[in-house]
Amino acid sequence: MAEFDPQSAPAKRQSDAAAHHALASLAVTAPNAISAQEGVLAAIMSAFPADSGSLSLLTPESASLEICAQQGLPPETGEFALRPGQGITGWVALHARPLLVADVSHEPRYIAARRGVCSEMAAPIIVEGQVVGVVNLDADQPGAFNSTDLDRLQSFADEAGRVLNRLWQFDRMRANSTQLTTLVELGHALVAQLAPEELLNTITDSARALFNARLSLLHDYDDASRELKLHSWSAAGDLAATGLSLQQQTVPIDEALFASALRTGRATEYQHLDGARYREAADLPRDPSLCSALASPLILEDKPAGILSVFHDHPHRFSDDEKRLFTALANFATVALHNARLYSRVFHSEEVLRKNETLTTLGLLAAEIAHEIRNPLTVIKLLHGPLGADFAPADPRRKDLQIITEKIEQLEGLVTRVLSFARAPASLHSRWSLDEILSDTNHLLRAKLAQAGVELHYTPPAGAVAVDVNKGQIQQVFLNLALNAFHAMPQGGELRITCATEGANVLIDVSDTGGGIPPEVQPRIFESFLSTRAGGTGLGLTIALRIVKDHHGSLQLRSTGPRGTTMRVTLPIAQG
Repeated sequence: MAEFDPQSAPAKRQSDAAAHHALASLAVTAPNAISAQEGVLAAIMSAFPADSGSLSLLTPESASLEICAQQGLPPETGEFALRPGQGITGWVALHARPLLVADVSHEPRYIAARRGVCSEMAAPIIVEGQVVGVVNLDADQPGAFNSTDLDRLQSFADEAGRVLNRLWQFDRMRANSTQLTTLVELGHALVAQLAPEELLNTITDSARALFNARLSLLHDYDDASRELKLHSWSAAGDLAATGLSLQQQTVPIDEALFASALRTGRATEYQHLDGARYREAADLPRDPSLCSALASPLILEDKPAGILSVFHDHPHRFSDDEKRLFTALANFATVALHNARLYSRVFHSEEVLRKNETLTTLGLLAAEIAHEIRNPLTVIKLLHGPLGADFAPADPRRKDLQIITEKIEQLEGLVTRVLSFARAPASLHSRWSLDEILSDTNHLLRAKLAQAGVELHYTPPAGAVAVDVNKGQIQQVFLNLALNAFHAMPQGGELRITCATEGANVLIDVSDTGGGIPPEVQPRIFESFLSTRAGGTGLGLTIALRIVKDHHGSLQLRSTGPRGTTMRVTLPIAQG
């Protein structure tokens, strides 16, 4: 029996005060709630003539009382669990009232955890109106406790509830802080991921790690066909090693476990996955160890785009904090996935523009060749005309000259068609907002510039300025100038596009903070095939100049030097 010397009431009050002080001190000295549990029980037992005792807490997942701290009981008692209403401890938890049993041999509710116990008392630990546990004391003598002791035990149980609740709050705050820090770091990592497949794998790996889950899945959702398809998954340990039998085929949403999460549009938890209720769910992994799951829809532009889910291999009730955290993770994943898809589209658009530039280059190159051919062809035609005038009608050379004349006219027609095709017909010109053209161009450049550390600063024209242009060709001019500026700043810098009006014209300056154009190159920058960059065609500015001239504008080198270069495009403002 624990040493206990019955004393006078003042001495007992002093002993109780010491025990209460020891209990209260745990709220500030214990590093967490789990480490405080043994101290809580020890402080309470020090005030009573108890030979053994236990502190049991109600586990929400299993809805049972599990011993978390004990003294004087056999080691295997730690695996002892009671349902509410079962035994003296369970009765106290169910009715939220303390109970004193002077002689357990006459108590039918008593369940023995240790031989030799003769008397027992137990008191509920109540936090915010809910029973969260029970403290239980045993003695080897009948009648070792009285009603006053039971009241004192309840007082200690109330204090224990306050201490444990405070420590649980601290634990939750620490956990939330850690999780939020992890979530922010994860958000940065997700935003930095631009390859969609790598991004999806990062999302599932992060979800499983953040929630210490056994499995994490990410399904795509096709709203048109109303089907789910598994896209990415992350599993722990033996699940990954044995190759879990996941459902790779498309699953109609009406047959899917996660249909309710899509319908409600918020995080939804699922319990008892091993039961008959979910056995027929087509999207549920065929792993009998999975017990509980949490799923959250990925909402993109107000429409469901997929489902992110985590699974535990033990019963687990997801708290509101966990649901909020998981929803935040799903939102991060949605934004990151959306960014990755936009990034992919931008680079696809850039590839299309690059191909278009190649075609434009070939067209203009053909026009240059055709123009050079036309001059000598005109001379040949002029000199050829008088030949053969004195040939007799039956002279075979007259027939030869006729054929030569036809072929010269054929060549002339071909040259004319090439030149007409290369020249942008006026019918393809239409009225556009200059701001819209430049804003669209900036959108295409944004991802490429950000990746290279180049800051884009755009000053739109004051007021509405419209131009009559072929939008694709003019946009090609600005893209070419911006990419030239980009290549001039390999270590990053600033790209500025500014607009101003001057009379009937609008002036667009494209400026960089690169090293400038070498003096010996400056007079020749518009020459064909002149390039100072490896891999460059040397046709970009040549083409840009021809396009701007075709639009009755001008392109000029405004300034260049060690602090950067400015190119100016001048275009007429649309009238009327």
